Order: sequence, then C-alpha cells, then structure tokens
Amino acid sequence: MRRYDYKGYNGSMKQPTVYILASKRNGTLYTGVTSDLIKRVHEHKNGLIDGFTKKYRVHHLVYFEQCEDMMSAITREKQIKKWNRAWKLRLIEEGNPEWVNLYESLL
Repeated sequence: MRRYDYKGYNGSMKQPTVYILASKRNGTLYTGVTSDLIKRVHEHKNGLIDGFTKKYRVHHLVYFEQCEDMMSAITREKQIKKWNRAWKLRLIEEGNPEWVNLYESLL
C-alpha cells in the first residue's frame, strides 16, 4: 500500500486503489475501490453511476491510496468503511488538510 503527497502526482492510476470522495469539506463521505481511479472518479463526477454518490452529490476526490493487488485494496476498503467518521477525517486531513479535489491533479 502506498500513500501519496498528491501534489502533481503523474503516475499511472490503472492500479488497485482505495479512494474517498466527499461532497464538501467535512461533508458526506464515500469510500470505494477501483482498478482505474481516473475513470472511476470521472464516472462519479459526471453522474454516470446511479446510487449513493449521485444522489448525495459526492464527487470530490479527497483521498486515495494504491495497493499491490485488488484483494489488498478490497480488504483496505472494508477496513476504512468500518472506521468511525473521526478516523476517516483524520486520514483525509493527514494528506490533504485543505480538502483539495485531487482529481484535477491526476489529469
């Protein structure tokens, strides 16, 4: 598992990744897993996926971490989903204290 300083990251996003989306700073959170982060966030951002993120407008990528394989990414996603809100907020703010939408920096 690798966490990033997000600023100007230009690596490949086609890798198992756990991510957190937010509606706004300290807003509604969504934790997910994907093998293609840019594509998946694009789908959320443009309302191409029916469900929670579309209904509650949760479109800002505020955290992600890449994993070695999909099984470890799924395990990590399940772990984060079980956390209380304060732990998730701390995880986001450790790497992204301004809650910048990281999606734009990945393009």
